[in-house]
Amino acid sequence: MTSFKDEPESSSLPLLEARDITMSFKVRGRLRRWGAPAKQLTAVNGVSFTLHAGEVVAVVGESGSGKSTIARVLSQLHRQSSGEVLLRGEPVRVRGTRAFRRYCSQVQLIFQDPFASLNPLRTVRYHLADPLKIHGRTEDDVDAAVRALLEQVKLTPAERYIDKYPHELSGGQRQRVSIARALAAGPDALLADEPVSMLDVSIRLGILNLLKELKEAFDLGILYITHDIASARHFSDRVLVMYAGEIVESGGAEEVTQNPKHPYTQLLIDSAPNPDDPSLGSTPDGAQTSAEPPSLIDPPSGCRFHPRCPFATEKCVAEVPPAIPVGPERVARCWGYSTEPSELPLPQIGVVTR
Repeated sequence: MTSFKDEPESSSLPLLEARDITMSFKVRGRLRRWGAPAKQLTAVNGVSFTLHAGEVVAVVGESGSGKSTIARVLSQLHRQSSGEVLLRGEPVRVRGTRAFRRYCSQVQLIFQDPFASLNPLRTVRYHLADPLKIHGRTEDDVDAAVRALLEQVKLTPAERYIDKYPHELSGGQRQRVSIARALAAGPDALLADEPVSMLDVSIRLGILNLLKELKEAFDLGILYITHDIASARHFSDRVLVMYAGEIVESGGAEEVTQNPKHPYTQLLIDSAPNPDDPSLGSTPDGAQTSAEPPSLIDPPSGCRFHPRCPFATEKCVAEVPPAIPVGPERVARCWGYSTEPSELPLPQIGVVTR
């Protein structure tokens, strides 16, 4: 892949880093009562993690957990309310068109809906040629670069696709064009916001395999956002589990999915389709929990998961749990793993073997 930027000084630095990121939105319209004081919806609350070159980090959670907001903050489509985004150890300061363009040459976002993200009035050639020109290619070699991008995303022969419009392509082909458009900038990091959720099940694996091949070929760092924890296990190196705007568990993909420590992670895995599991969708010990996610305008006190947790205690209601180490390079925000002598351990979450 052609690069239009300086090489990093140190490969040991994280490619991208989020430090205590918070993203809040003002409440307007019907969500706010007439005459009531202004409130805020905090979609992301104190999130920190790193993404290294050649690594896939999955962010997993249900709808409304803040996953896509994280991607938009890291892509600088949203400017965080507090905290820092760092690129190779340097704080990101995107002010103005030129600075945003320089940042986009290194960090690219792949949107969830490939049809909505492509201009229906423009051909594939336009969608790929335009970013190539913006990021430094001359008119003389744009056509060859467009064909090379189509080959990289396995749309071959290029002549079959280059002059087609989005409506003439299948969903999987449109998403491959979207990926090629992201690659046109020569990025080091891809932020894939649920890149397969709008596609047929039969072609999802092909897109994930393509992203994996591109990661290995160009040493890309990929942030993979998904609600499907099963695909996160097979595609990612590390998993971050988000609930109500916070990371409640993190660790290696295999460890988190095979031996979940947080009750929410356990419920996410239980909700994944498994015809061999007769207790599909049930909670440990048959406990019943609320199916409603919490309000992000007035979130619950203490642990945000306590209204739905079968093991919640008074301490869970009163105090926010810290990030507690639960294994090598693994943490969980759950009072059940507290080492304080005054605390009784909560029931251990069952081990899942799938």
